[in-house]
Amino acid sequence: MPRAHRDLTVGSTLSTLIRLALPIVFANMLQSAYQLIDAFWVGRLGANAVAAVSLSFPVLFLLTSVGIGLAVAGTILVAQYQGRRQSEMVNQVTAQAILGMALLSLLLAGTGYIISPEAVLFLGADTAVAPLATGYLQISFVGLPFMFVYAAFQSLMRGVGDARTPLWIVLGTVVLNFILDPLLILGLGPIPAMGVAGAAVATVITQALSAIIGLKILFSGRYGIQLKWPQMRPDFPLLWRLFSLGGPTAIEQSTRALGMMLMTTLVAGFGTVTLAAYGIGTRILSFVIIPALGLSQATSALVGQNVGAGKLDRAEKTALLSSLIAFVSLTLVGVLVAIFAEPLVAVFVPDGQQVISEGAHFLRLMALTFGLMGAQLVITGAFRGAGDTVVAMVIALVSLWVLQFPLAWLLAERTSLDEVGIWLAYPIQNVITALVAWYWFRSGRWKQRNLLNSEPPPSTPVVDTPQPRGPTSAP
Repeated sequence: MPRAHRDLTVGSTLSTLIRLALPIVFANMLQSAYQLIDAFWVGRLGANAVAAVSLSFPVLFLLTSVGIGLAVAGTILVAQYQGRRQSEMVNQVTAQAILGMALLSLLLAGTGYIISPEAVLFLGADTAVAPLATGYLQISFVGLPFMFVYAAFQSLMRGVGDARTPLWIVLGTVVLNFILDPLLILGLGPIPAMGVAGAAVATVITQALSAIIGLKILFSGRYGIQLKWPQMRPDFPLLWRLFSLGGPTAIEQSTRALGMMLMTTLVAGFGTVTLAAYGIGTRILSFVIIPALGLSQATSALVGQNVGAGKLDRAEKTALLSSLIAFVSLTLVGVLVAIFAEPLVAVFVPDGQQVISEGAHFLRLMALTFGLMGAQLVITGAFRGAGDTVVAMVIALVSLWVLQFPLAWLLAERTSLDEVGIWLAYPIQNVITALVAWYWFRSGRWKQRNLLNSEPPPSTPVVDTPQPRGPTSAP
């Protein structure tokens, strides 16, 4: 059956944005569920097992952040070439992005596997936790190439306006992980209990399956992209273009990982209650911003296609509308969080009154600026879609290393505010960062960063192009 391919440069801006953003938001929520399932079953093994996985997370997050940058570069170039209706270049960029991700992941996986024992010792693992963390890390690194390839597939599909197909794949892997986790972690019948390593094995299996499905879809040509083996030969100028475009995003993501570790170190100095309150508050925050992240990713694809098509006014209108939706929706969420702060924290620590009180204080202070944070995330997503990844990186670095951490340290260590100074650093940083992003957006200079400026925009209106539909495509 024919399938009309979604064109992001025509039609209602609002409906186009919603149709693309909703599947991305649901996919992000499923990814969070994936992590919660792992945490639930590993938690059945005791404190050492939980500590091993927690210790491994910053290492994995730091290295995978590099891959995220290249995946974002693929989204940007594919979206802009899709806006120009240059399908051959869409296919060529896709092939080189997949190739680049595969090569980079093999390098990182090999390095990570070798240094895993030293890495866990460097992070302070004791003799009981170190072997568990090392095994978990090494198995996870085996699956790194699969994760990178699927991340590229997901980003590239969003670039051509298809967010539903990756959603169905993520849903399938979450269901599979839900089945595999208890089987491999705790064992059942002839299946031996693998403990913490079982969680890593389950993840690798689902990652491999999703990567294989993604590659099959790309080579099938039924979903807007048609890969062919000759295109997989290295195109070094294009690979360099992808790396240079994705490099700022990789730096941005990896410094966020380092920032998380640094902030945790600062908070830990104020005791267990403060650390627990901080952990719960940031966990709730990570869930709250899922819709804003989905809107940001959708905005990148929409802006990319419209910039590629030469429709700069539509690109700006899309960014404004998306940021307004993020601001209003997250402001409403912030009001609800402020009202129900104590019950929310109590879900995690029902018997810890001190943690509930301190966590609620942290949440109420943060909640006041949820809307500004959401709008800023969407606006920087628009910058990325236009190819202005350096500015998006600079804004993120300024928000963390110039504002949030120094403010938290000064207010907590050099005033009588103590831990409240850390809590206050969040809303102050959100306000200033949102103003900086808004200033750059209104200047219009981000629209001048057209990556395809050497190629003339299409002179005729772009129309939807029917594509044949495969039997397993998303409805």
